[in-house]
Amino acid sequence: MLDQKKVFGELQKNGVTFFTGVPDSYLNGFCNYALAHFPDRNVIAANEGNAVGIAAGHYFATRQIPLVYMQNSGEGNALNPLASLADPAVYGVPLILLIGWRGQGGTEPNHPQHKLQGEITVSLPELMHIPCTVLTDDDAAFARAARSAAETARQRRGPCALIAPKGVMADPDKPNNTDAAYPMSREEAMEIILDSLPKDTIFCATTGRATRELFFLRERRGEGKGHDFLNVGAMGHASSVALGIALEKKDRPVAVLDGDSACIMHMGALTMVSKVPVPNLMHIVLNNGAHESVGGQPSAGHRVDFTKIAEACGYATVGRAVTNAEELKAAVSQLRKAGRAAFIDCRVHKGLSRRLPPIVFEYRQAIDRFMDEINE
Repeated sequence: MLDQKKVFGELQKNGVTFFTGVPDSYLNGFCNYALAHFPDRNVIAANEGNAVGIAAGHYFATRQIPLVYMQNSGEGNALNPLASLADPAVYGVPLILLIGWRGQGGTEPNHPQHKLQGEITVSLPELMHIPCTVLTDDDAAFARAARSAAETARQRRGPCALIAPKGVMADPDKPNNTDAAYPMSREEAMEIILDSLPKDTIFCATTGRATRELFFLRERRGEGKGHDFLNVGAMGHASSVALGIALEKKDRPVAVLDGDSACIMHMGALTMVSKVPVPNLMHIVLNNGAHESVGGQPSAGHRVDFTKIAEACGYATVGRAVTNAEELKAAVSQLRKAGRAAFIDCRVHKGLSRRLPPIVFEYRQAIDRFMDEINE
């Protein structure tokens, strides 16, 4: 991994002192250094497009180049504001994109959700005429790349991209950040939910630890996985998938096991229950206030009132967040009878309860089995 003190030193030399984005495991060295050393100059955004907008505002207010960091999966979220706000032909925002390159060269055969994104990581910026440099684990080379990116961004009044392959910006020993803010772990909360809902409930689990923990909980409990949808990619869209299922399978309960960061990323999806009737849908946010899967950086999850937001969008709630096992059991029991879509903000503590191996399964076989099960 690059020496992060030198990385930030080089960025500062080139006038880059403001950072915003969405944390990525391939950038966890960078993200955690920014969090520790530049807390007032680092804004963890709701999504990557949000980060580009924040960066544009920073430039308009200061004339200084900002840096936007993201996993390559976030390029799609960023594409619109990059093309229609920051482009030199529009408002001309010089910024540096730092993009973690998951799936480079077929390096993750067990994670096909990264295959296509890995193939198009460099070509997407190039399609938008954004100059790109692929970084290496070489401090002197990074100094040259940072200087060139800053100079080019200024000259063209537009974005430039630095692409970080595995190991360049990532600490191989990803920290397990824990706290004692709430008594339940995410895994404990998930087990209570599994025990409290009918056996035929269709579960949609969000990207990251929720998918992995549900997968291995099923194995530990000796249960089948046939009615579990694991949203291994497309962060923030598990609840939308669940909504589409719930609309068509009105005789089956459908539960979303969401994360706070994922829910925030596309919070507009919550408004859909005000437009379509899905009384069989229960949306549960396992809220640890962190981007846990990529290093434990803080989210806004414990700062916002998801319950009030959900109520305003049309969900039935119990009027507050649930914070322990008894409250969670009671909330699930009460809301099963609500007669409309239900929402639970389930507060859990940070920390990975145990080391779990990566999920390895055949995605197409799994989704075909899932469709067979719910269409019997």
